[in-house]
Amino acid sequence: MFYPILETTVHKGNEPNYCDINYPVCFIIPEYIYAHIIRHGNDEAQRSALYSIAISERFRGRREVVGLMPSLFSMAGGLQRTIFNAHNNILLPGDIVYTEQQNPTEDPEVTEAYDYSGDTYNFYEEAYNRNSIDGKGMRLNSTVHYGQNYDNAFWNGSQMIYGDGDSVVFQRFTIAMDVVGHELTHGVTQHTAALDYFWQRGARNESVSDCFGSMVKQYALKQTADNADWLIGSGLFTEKINGRALRSMEAPGTAYDDPHIGKDPQPADMKNYVETSSDNGGVHINSGIPNHAFYLISRELGEESWKIAGKVWYIVITTLTQHDTDFAGFANLTIQASGEIYGQGSKEQKAFQNGWKQVHVI
Repeated sequence: MFYPILETTVHKGNEPNYCDINYPVCFIIPEYIYAHIIRHGNDEAQRSALYSIAISERFRGRREVVGLMPSLFSMAGGLQRTIFNAHNNILLPGDIVYTEQQNPTEDPEVTEAYDYSGDTYNFYEEAYNRNSIDGKGMRLNSTVHYGQNYDNAFWNGSQMIYGDGDSVVFQRFTIAMDVVGHELTHGVTQHTAALDYFWQRGARNESVSDCFGSMVKQYALKQTADNADWLIGSGLFTEKINGRALRSMEAPGTAYDDPHIGKDPQPADMKNYVETSSDNGGVHINSGIPNHAFYLISRELGEESWKIAGKVWYIVITTLTQHDTDFAGFANLTIQASGEIYGQGSKEQKAFQNGWKQVHVI
């Protein structure tokens, strides 16, 4: 059966229709997982997938004005979080249920959104001296219980939004710290490199969020590169699904393999790069290539990933990357930056060269 709603993001022969701007709405669940659920899932999962697609389409192509006026949401007093409850409606932001001044709640979605956004803030502040998502103290707002069994989470340009999941394929979308870190990092990219959201630069956009989402979790759990799991979205699938996570940075293409959602399509190197017009030219698929490079570099360096590999990634994404930087361009920028920081021909620079060579980007 053909589902035209899944094909509406790309004009034939042209770039995706909502990527003429540099601030796309970026969802954690890609359309190809929905497509497989619609074709092979049970009735309940199919209904949730179709509903999630329809709701997500409301946000396609929207340039969030607040993304261009961060000062309106900036604070001078450090970490500031507000959690809203949409009560399974789709009106934003919902009712305020938790702030810095309020007592803890028994609602796990509220608690997780609050705690994990704080972990992300602390990571950027302590590791890179960045003052919140925009660098100017932006308040971190989140809405939970969005929609009815909504199967997604996303950064809309000004705040985080989390669905509850359908309890068939997906659990609640606040459950994974790295998903929260991933989506909030789209805000960092929005306010710095503003990477386009199609083809290789879109895959770079997704990969940057995966890399920093993983580092948020590693930093909070005090993990080294050697003992981290390098999974994105671990725990997001229900026990009914044969899958460890949405993506694996250590072994792209192995995160899941289940009749309801299909097999993880990510390649680990450029030899297996996927040419496609769907998924905005493969932004969630081909992000596995730079993801794997980051994993290889971090493992070769051998300590906490955020100290060297992450530091170089952060400098490049916030100061050197252009909106249309592709894989090779980004790779060369990281090699250049690592040489300037640690010395030409240093072991650190060689680790960057080796990582990108192993995935055949350079």
